[in-house]
Amino acid sequence: MLKPRKKTREVKIRDIGIGGNNPVRVQSMTSTSTVDIDATLKQIEELSKADCELIRIAIPDRRSLEAFREIRKQVDVPLIADIHFNYRLAIGALEAGADKIRINPGNIGDKKKVLEVIEALKQNKKAVRIGVNSGSLELDLIDKHQGVTSQGLVESAIRWVNYFTENGFEDIVVSIKSSSVIQTIEANLELSSRIEFPIHIGVTEAGPLLPGTVKSAIALGVLLLQGVGDTIRVSLTEHPVKEVEVAWEILKSLGIRANGPLIISCPTCARTRIDLVSLVKKVQEKLKFIKYPIKVAIMGCEVNGPGEAREADIGIAAEPGRGVIFKRGKIIKRVKEKEILEVLMEEINNMLEGG
Repeated sequence: MLKPRKKTREVKIRDIGIGGNNPVRVQSMTSTSTVDIDATLKQIEELSKADCELIRIAIPDRRSLEAFREIRKQVDVPLIADIHFNYRLAIGALEAGADKIRINPGNIGDKKKVLEVIEALKQNKKAVRIGVNSGSLELDLIDKHQGVTSQGLVESAIRWVNYFTENGFEDIVVSIKSSSVIQTIEANLELSSRIEFPIHIGVTEAGPLLPGTVKSAIALGVLLLQGVGDTIRVSLTEHPVKEVEVAWEILKSLGIRANGPLIISCPTCARTRIDLVSLVKKVQEKLKFIKYPIKVAIMGCEVNGPGEAREADIGIAAEPGRGVIFKRGKIIKRVKEKEILEVLMEEINNMLEGG
Protein backbone atom coordinates (compact mmCIF):
# COMPACT_ATOMS: atom_id res chain seq x y z
CA MET A 1 0.00 0.00 0.00
CA LEU A 2 1.33 3.42 -0.97
CA LYS A 3 1.83 5.61 2.08
CA PRO A 4 1.54 9.40 1.81
CA ARG A 5 4.91 10.93 1.09
CA LYS A 6 6.59 12.35 4.15
CA LYS A 7 6.38 16.15 4.18
CA THR A 8 9.86 17.63 3.98
CA ARG A 9 11.17 21.16 3.64
CA GLU A 10 11.11 22.69 0.19
CA VAL A 11 14.44 23.40 -1.48
CA LYS A 12 14.55 25.35 -4.75
CA ILE A 13 16.93 24.32 -7.52
CA ARG A 14 16.60 27.14 -10.06
CA ASP A 15 12.86 27.01 -10.87
CA ILE A 16 12.35 23.41 -9.68
CA GLY A 17 11.11 22.72 -6.18
CA ILE A 18 12.23 19.63 -4.27
CA GLY A 19 10.37 18.39 -1.22
CA GLY A 20 7.42 20.23 0.29
CA ASN A 21 4.33 19.81 -1.87
CA ASN A 22 6.34 19.23 -5.05
CA PRO A 23 6.16 15.93 -6.96
CA VAL A 24 8.94 13.36 -6.85
CA ARG A 25 11.58 14.72 -9.23
CA VAL A 26 13.56 12.74 -11.80
CA GLN A 27 17.24 13.39 -12.27
CA SER A 28 20.25 11.93 -14.03
CA MET A 29 23.88 12.70 -14.75
CA THR A 30 25.80 13.35 -17.94
CA SER A 31 28.22 10.60 -18.95
CA THR A 32 30.30 12.73 -21.32
CA SER A 33 33.66 14.27 -20.58
CA THR A 34 32.69 17.68 -19.22
CA VAL A 35 35.52 19.35 -21.15
CA ASP A 36 33.82 18.17 -24.35
CA ILE A 37 31.35 21.03 -24.25
CA ASP A 38 29.47 20.14 -27.43
CA ALA A 39 28.95 16.51 -26.42
CA THR A 40 27.82 17.54 -22.94
CA LEU A 41 25.39 20.12 -24.32
CA LYS A 42 23.98 17.50 -26.68
CA GLN A 43 23.42 15.08 -23.82
CA ILE A 44 21.79 17.79 -21.69
CA GLU A 45 19.37 18.41 -24.56
CA GLU A 46 18.65 14.67 -24.86
CA LEU A 47 18.02 14.39 -21.13
CA SER A 48 15.73 17.42 -21.12
CA LYS A 49 13.67 15.96 -23.97
CA ALA A 50 13.35 12.73 -21.96
CA ASP A 51 11.84 14.74 -19.06
CA CYS A 52 14.90 14.76 -16.84
CA GLU A 53 14.24 17.63 -14.45
CA LEU A 54 17.62 17.97 -12.74
CA ILE A 55 20.92 17.28 -14.51
CA ARG A 56 24.17 16.60 -12.68
CA ILE A 57 27.59 17.18 -14.22
CA ALA A 58 30.90 15.93 -12.81
CA ILE A 59 33.62 18.52 -12.24
CA PRO A 60 36.81 16.54 -11.50
CA ASP A 61 39.35 19.28 -12.30
CA ARG A 62 39.90 22.94 -13.27
CA ARG A 63 39.45 22.31 -17.00
CA SER A 64 36.07 20.75 -16.30
CA LEU A 65 35.16 23.73 -14.13
CA GLU A 66 35.89 26.16 -16.96
CA ALA A 67 33.90 23.98 -19.35
CA PHE A 68 31.01 23.94 -16.87
CA ARG A 69 31.09 27.74 -16.77
CA GLU A 70 30.56 27.83 -20.55
CA ILE A 71 27.90 25.10 -20.44
CA ARG A 72 25.98 27.07 -17.82
CA LYS A 73 25.81 30.05 -20.18
CA GLN A 74 24.23 27.98 -22.94
CA VAL A 75 21.43 26.12 -21.13
CA ASP A 76 18.53 27.18 -18.96
CA VAL A 77 17.91 23.96 -17.06
CA PRO A 78 18.78 23.16 -13.43
CA LEU A 79 22.42 22.05 -13.31
CA ILE A 80 24.02 20.30 -10.35
CA ALA A 81 27.80 20.23 -10.02
CA ASP A 82 29.15 16.91 -8.74
CA ILE A 83 32.27 17.46 -6.63
CA HIS A 84 34.63 15.09 -4.86
CA PHE A 85 37.90 15.65 -2.98
CA ASN A 86 38.55 19.32 -3.89
CA TYR A 87 36.55 21.92 -1.96
CA ARG A 88 37.87 24.69 -4.21
CA LEU A 89 36.07 23.11 -7.16
CA ALA A 90 32.83 23.23 -5.15
CA ILE A 91 33.30 26.94 -4.51
CA GLY A 92 34.28 27.50 -8.14
CA ALA A 93 31.20 25.65 -9.40
CA LEU A 94 28.94 27.90 -7.35
CA GLU A 95 30.66 30.96 -8.76
CA ALA A 96 30.28 29.47 -12.27
CA GLY A 97 26.50 29.25 -11.90
CA ALA A 98 25.72 25.80 -10.52
CA ASP A 99 22.18 25.72 -9.15
CA LYS A 100 23.19 23.12 -6.60
CA ILE A 101 26.34 21.25 -5.69
CA ARG A 102 26.62 17.64 -4.64
CA ILE A 103 29.44 16.92 -2.23
CA ASN A 104 30.43 14.05 0.01
CA PRO A 105 31.75 15.89 3.07
CA GLY A 106 33.59 12.74 4.09
CA ASN A 107 36.04 13.12 1.20
CA ILE A 108 36.02 16.88 0.64
CA GLY A 109 38.55 17.66 3.39
CA ASP A 110 38.52 18.82 7.01
CA LYS A 111 35.71 20.83 8.57
CA LYS A 112 37.41 24.16 7.84
CA LYS A 113 37.22 23.38 4.13
CA VAL A 114 33.59 22.33 4.42
CA LEU A 115 32.91 25.60 6.25
CA GLU A 116 34.33 27.54 3.31
CA VAL A 117 31.92 25.68 1.03
CA ILE A 118 29.04 26.59 3.37
CA GLU A 119 30.00 30.27 3.19
CA ALA A 120 30.09 30.09 -0.62
CA LEU A 121 26.64 28.47 -0.62
CA LYS A 122 25.30 31.32 1.50
CA GLN A 123 26.87 33.99 -0.69
CA ASN A 124 25.53 32.46 -3.90
CA LYS A 125 22.16 31.49 -2.38
CA LYS A 126 22.35 27.97 -3.79
CA ALA A 127 21.57 24.51 -2.42
CA VAL A 128 23.70 21.51 -1.53
CA ARG A 129 23.17 17.77 -1.57
CA ILE A 130 25.03 16.03 1.20
CA GLY A 131 25.72 12.74 -0.54
CA VAL A 132 26.84 9.93 1.74
CA ASN A 133 28.08 6.86 -0.10
CA SER A 134 28.92 3.37 1.16
CA GLY A 135 32.22 3.48 -0.73
CA SER A 136 33.53 6.55 1.08
CA LEU A 137 32.22 6.30 4.63
CA GLU A 138 34.46 7.96 7.23
CA LEU A 139 36.98 5.62 8.85
CA ASP A 140 35.89 6.41 12.41
CA LEU A 141 32.36 5.27 11.58
CA ILE A 142 33.62 2.11 9.89
CA ASP A 143 35.60 1.32 13.05
CA LYS A 144 32.70 2.19 15.35
CA HIS A 145 30.18 -0.01 13.51
CA GLN A 146 32.70 -2.71 12.52
CA GLY A 147 32.26 -2.16 8.81
CA VAL A 148 30.09 -0.21 6.42
CA THR A 149 26.59 -0.48 7.88
CA SER A 150 23.30 1.31 7.37
CA GLN A 151 23.66 2.71 10.91
CA GLY A 152 27.06 4.16 10.08
CA LEU A 153 25.78 5.71 6.86
CA VAL A 154 22.90 7.37 8.69
CA GLU A 155 25.24 8.61 11.42
CA SER A 156 27.48 10.17 8.77
CA ALA A 157 24.53 11.92 7.11
CA ILE A 158 23.20 13.26 10.42
CA ARG A 159 26.69 14.41 11.43
CA TRP A 160 27.04 16.55 8.33
CA VAL A 161 23.46 17.82 8.32
CA ASN A 162 24.06 19.05 11.86
CA TYR A 163 27.34 20.69 10.87
CA PHE A 164 25.66 22.60 8.03
CA THR A 165 22.69 23.71 10.15
CA GLU A 166 24.88 24.69 13.11
CA ASN A 167 26.69 26.99 10.70
CA GLY A 168 23.49 28.64 9.55
CA PHE A 169 22.78 26.81 6.29
CA GLU A 170 19.56 24.86 5.62
CA ASP A 171 19.04 24.63 1.84
CA ILE A 172 19.98 20.97 2.09
CA VAL A 173 19.07 17.78 0.25
CA VAL A 174 20.43 14.53 1.68
CA SER A 175 21.19 11.16 0.12
CA ILE A 176 22.53 7.85 1.34
CA LYS A 177 23.49 5.44 -1.41
CA SER A 178 24.85 1.92 -1.38
CA SER A 179 25.29 -0.73 -4.04
CA SER A 180 23.32 -3.00 -1.68
CA VAL A 181 19.56 -2.84 -2.15
CA ILE A 182 18.86 -3.83 1.46
CA GLN A 183 21.37 -1.36 2.89
CA THR A 184 19.95 1.42 0.73
CA ILE A 185 16.42 0.71 1.97
CA GLU A 186 17.39 0.37 5.65
CA ALA A 187 19.51 3.50 5.70
CA ASN A 188 16.99 5.73 3.95
CA LEU A 189 14.06 4.58 6.08
CA GLU A 190 16.07 5.42 9.19
CA LEU A 191 17.28 8.71 7.73
CA SER A 192 13.73 9.77 6.86
CA SER A 193 12.63 9.24 10.45
CA ARG A 194 15.35 11.60 11.70
CA ILE A 195 15.45 14.58 9.33
CA GLU A 196 13.01 17.04 7.76
CA PHE A 197 15.14 17.79 4.72
CA PRO A 198 14.36 16.41 1.23
CA ILE A 199 15.89 13.02 0.47
CA HIS A 200 17.32 11.99 -2.88
CA ILE A 201 17.20 8.21 -3.35
CA GLY A 202 19.03 5.79 -5.60
CA VAL A 203 21.22 2.70 -5.66
CA THR A 204 24.83 3.53 -6.45
CA GLU A 205 26.81 1.44 -8.94
CA ALA A 206 23.64 -0.47 -9.79
CA GLY A 207 25.20 -2.01 -12.90
CA PRO A 208 24.16 -2.72 -16.52
CA LEU A 209 20.65 -2.16 -17.83
CA LEU A 210 18.89 -5.32 -16.63
CA PRO A 211 20.42 -5.87 -13.16
CA GLY A 212 20.59 -2.13 -12.56
CA THR A 213 16.93 -1.69 -13.41
CA VAL A 214 15.94 -4.56 -11.12
CA LYS A 215 18.01 -3.27 -8.18
CA SER A 216 16.73 0.27 -8.61
CA ALA A 217 13.10 -0.77 -9.04
CA ILE A 218 13.20 -2.81 -5.82
CA ALA A 219 15.01 -0.25 -3.66
CA LEU A 220 13.25 2.83 -4.99
CA GLY A 221 9.91 1.05 -5.13
CA VAL A 222 10.07 0.00 -1.48
CA LEU A 223 11.15 3.46 -0.34
CA LEU A 224 8.56 5.31 -2.42
CA LEU A 225 5.82 2.97 -1.17
CA GLN A 226 6.87 3.95 2.36
CA GLY A 227 6.59 7.65 1.48
CA VAL A 228 10.35 8.21 1.36
CA GLY A 229 12.03 10.02 -1.51
CA ASP A 230 11.74 13.51 -2.98
CA THR A 231 14.01 13.00 -5.99
CA ILE A 232 15.22 9.82 -7.66
CA ARG A 233 18.02 8.69 -9.90
CA VAL A 234 18.39 5.28 -11.49
CA SER A 235 22.14 4.66 -11.90
CA LEU A 236 22.89 2.46 -14.89
CA THR A 237 25.95 1.60 -16.95
CA GLU A 238 24.02 2.90 -19.94
CA HIS A 239 23.19 6.09 -21.78
CA PRO A 240 21.68 8.41 -19.15
CA VAL A 241 18.44 8.75 -21.12
CA LYS A 242 17.83 5.08 -20.21
CA GLU A 243 18.16 6.07 -16.54
CA VAL A 244 15.44 8.66 -16.98
CA GLU A 245 13.15 6.26 -18.83
CA VAL A 246 13.47 3.64 -16.08
CA ALA A 247 12.91 6.26 -13.36
CA TRP A 248 9.68 7.40 -14.99
CA GLU A 249 8.51 3.80 -15.41
CA ILE A 250 9.03 3.22 -11.69
CA LEU A 251 6.95 6.29 -10.84
CA LYS A 252 4.24 5.33 -13.35
CA SER A 253 4.09 1.75 -12.07
CA LEU A 254 3.46 2.99 -8.54
CA GLY A 255 0.85 5.50 -9.68
CA ILE A 256 2.93 8.34 -8.23
CA ARG A 257 3.58 10.36 -11.36
CA ALA A 258 3.38 9.94 -15.13
CA ASN A 259 4.94 11.72 -18.08
CA GLY A 260 3.18 9.75 -20.79
CA PRO A 261 1.36 6.51 -21.63
CA LEU A 262 1.65 3.35 -19.56
CA ILE A 263 1.75 0.31 -21.83
CA ILE A 264 0.69 -3.06 -20.46
CA SER A 265 1.12 -6.19 -22.56
CA CYS A 266 1.01 -9.93 -22.02
CA PRO A 267 4.17 -12.08 -22.02
CA THR A 268 2.84 -14.17 -24.97
CA CYS A 269 2.22 -17.91 -25.02
CA ALA A 270 0.93 -20.59 -27.41
CA ARG A 271 -2.42 -18.74 -27.57
CA THR A 272 -0.81 -15.60 -29.04
CA ARG A 273 -2.41 -14.90 -32.41
CA ILE A 274 -0.11 -12.20 -33.83
CA ASP A 275 3.48 -10.95 -33.72
CA LEU A 276 2.85 -9.19 -30.42
CA VAL A 277 6.48 -8.31 -29.67
CA SER A 278 6.77 -6.36 -32.91
CA LEU A 279 3.42 -4.65 -32.36
CA VAL A 280 4.32 -3.55 -28.84
CA LYS A 281 7.57 -2.01 -30.07
CA LYS A 282 5.76 -0.12 -32.83
CA VAL A 283 3.15 1.21 -30.40
CA GLN A 284 5.88 2.27 -27.97
CA GLU A 285 7.64 4.17 -30.73
CA LYS A 286 4.47 5.99 -31.80
CA LEU A 287 3.50 6.89 -28.24
CA LYS A 288 6.86 8.08 -26.94
CA PHE A 289 6.19 11.76 -27.59
CA ILE A 290 2.70 11.75 -26.07
CA LYS A 291 2.70 13.23 -22.56
CA TYR A 292 -0.84 12.30 -21.55
CA PRO A 293 -0.95 9.46 -18.95
CA ILE A 294 -3.14 7.07 -20.92
CA LYS A 295 -3.06 3.32 -20.17
CA VAL A 296 -2.78 1.18 -23.32
CA ALA A 297 -3.15 -2.62 -23.29
CA ILE A 298 -1.75 -4.85 -26.05
CA MET A 299 -2.84 -8.44 -25.57
CA GLY A 300 -2.01 -11.52 -27.61
CA CYS A 301 -5.32 -13.37 -27.23
CA GLU A 302 -8.90 -13.14 -25.99
CA VAL A 303 -7.92 -14.53 -22.56
CA ASN A 304 -5.88 -11.48 -21.60
CA GLY A 305 -8.04 -8.86 -23.22
CA PRO A 306 -10.35 -7.16 -22.93
CA GLY A 307 -11.34 -9.00 -19.73
CA GLU A 308 -8.03 -8.97 -17.87
CA ALA A 309 -7.15 -5.54 -19.26
CA ARG A 310 -10.46 -3.84 -18.51
CA GLU A 311 -8.70 -1.16 -16.44
CA ALA A 312 -6.85 0.07 -19.53
CA ASP A 313 -8.18 3.18 -21.25
CA ILE A 314 -7.80 1.50 -24.61
CA GLY A 315 -6.27 -1.66 -26.02
CA ILE A 316 -6.30 -4.53 -28.47
CA ALA A 317 -6.73 -8.26 -28.09
CA ALA A 318 -5.75 -10.57 -30.93
CA GLU A 319 -8.03 -13.12 -32.56
CA PRO A 320 -7.10 -15.37 -35.50
CA GLY A 321 -6.33 -12.99 -38.38
CA ARG A 322 -7.75 -9.93 -36.68
CA GLY A 323 -7.74 -7.77 -33.60
CA VAL A 324 -10.38 -6.53 -31.19
CA ILE A 325 -10.14 -2.87 -30.19
CA PHE A 326 -11.62 -2.10 -26.78
CA LYS A 327 -12.04 0.91 -24.51
CA ARG A 328 -12.24 0.37 -20.76
CA GLY A 329 -13.20 -3.26 -21.25
CA LYS A 330 -15.86 -2.72 -23.92
CA ILE A 331 -15.30 -3.89 -27.49
CA ILE A 332 -15.67 -1.06 -30.01
CA LYS A 333 -14.22 -2.54 -33.23
CA ARG A 334 -12.89 -5.65 -34.91
CA VAL A 335 -10.23 -5.04 -37.55
CA LYS A 336 -7.95 -7.04 -39.82
CA GLU A 337 -4.54 -7.92 -38.40
CA LYS A 338 -2.71 -5.60 -40.81
CA GLU A 339 -4.94 -2.69 -39.70
CA ILE A 340 -4.47 -3.11 -35.94
CA LEU A 341 -1.69 -0.55 -35.47
CA GLU A 342 -3.29 2.10 -37.67
CA VAL A 343 -6.77 1.79 -36.14
CA LEU A 344 -5.42 1.60 -32.59
CA MET A 345 -3.47 4.84 -33.09
CA GLU A 346 -6.52 6.52 -34.66
CA GLU A 347 -8.62 5.60 -31.64
CA ILE A 348 -5.91 6.77 -29.23
CA ASN A 349 -5.67 10.10 -31.03
CA ASN A 350 -9.46 10.46 -30.97
CA MET A 351 -9.46 9.75 -27.26
CA LEU A 352 -6.73 12.32 -26.60
CA GLU A 353 -8.64 14.90 -28.65
CA GLY A 354 -11.77 14.21 -26.62
CA GLY A 355 -13.48 12.09 -29.24
